[in-house]
Amino acid sequence: MVTPFSRDGEVDYAAAERLAEHLADRGSDTLVLCGTTGESPTLTWDEEHKLFQVVQDAVKGKAWVIAGTGSNCTREAIVATQKARDLGLAGSLQVVPYYNKPPQEGLYHHFRTIAAAVPDLPLLLYNIPGRTGQNLLPETVARLAELPSVVGVKEASGDLDQASQIRRLTPPEFAIYSGDDSLTLPLLAVGARGVVSVASHLVGPQLQSLIQSFQAGDHQSALALHLHLLPLFKALFLTTNPIPVKAALSLQGWCTSTTRPPLGEPPAEVVQTLRSLMEQLTLI
Repeated sequence: MVTPFSRDGEVDYAAAERLAEHLADRGSDTLVLCGTTGESPTLTWDEEHKLFQVVQDAVKGKAWVIAGTGSNCTREAIVATQKARDLGLAGSLQVVPYYNKPPQEGLYHHFRTIAAAVPDLPLLLYNIPGRTGQNLLPETVARLAELPSVVGVKEASGDLDQASQIRRLTPPEFAIYSGDDSLTLPLLAVGARGVVSVASHLVGPQLQSLIQSFQAGDHQSALALHLHLLPLFKALFLTTNPIPVKAALSLQGWCTSTTRPPLGEPPAEVVQTLRSLMEQLTLI
């Protein structure tokens, strides 16, 4: 989920509450807060903690909430994850440590240490090497999957072979989620369970239908939905996420298009492309 801001760059908690309720009513089983799309690098821990509280209260009984509490500092990640646990959230998204590029053994110990410190909160690993500079390899994921509280991975490497290898090395109950909307269908075919989505802000029911159709064996309907939505999936990454999706939500009136520096405002040509596509899909 995006983090809505006012025009002056402050977190708009009221808009977050409204948007969270809308998403919970429109196909999202769980809301992931303060991940990449939520602009976590420019949020303070206090802002994140308040956002967790506001959204948890808004969607209680409708959807689960997973808190992005990962960090490139293990100690910092533990403290943030403990606070999320104390709020009664459903789980924590733990991104691969960024910038410092730990080796695989360092990654294993990082996640294992967090899991040991907060054993009663499910952890979803988050592999996005294009952002972090380091790839969490399938063999490391398999070792981490042996820990009781490490329940799955958001796999955003864009590598189908890697996702296949993770599926081959982990038990069936270990959940694999696509980190890219356009790869949801291909990853379902190699054993993924769903998607941690950007496009669900706009087409949540259609994405839910795509996944349910595939799981029911109706692969033709799933493919038709995938192809129908593919131009939107691609348009939402015409520039750095979440700039396009915030522009799209602004066109719908949910929040401003404001992102915190250094991301900046959406280019006019991106807004125009989104407007055209959203009109074609009857989203505005």
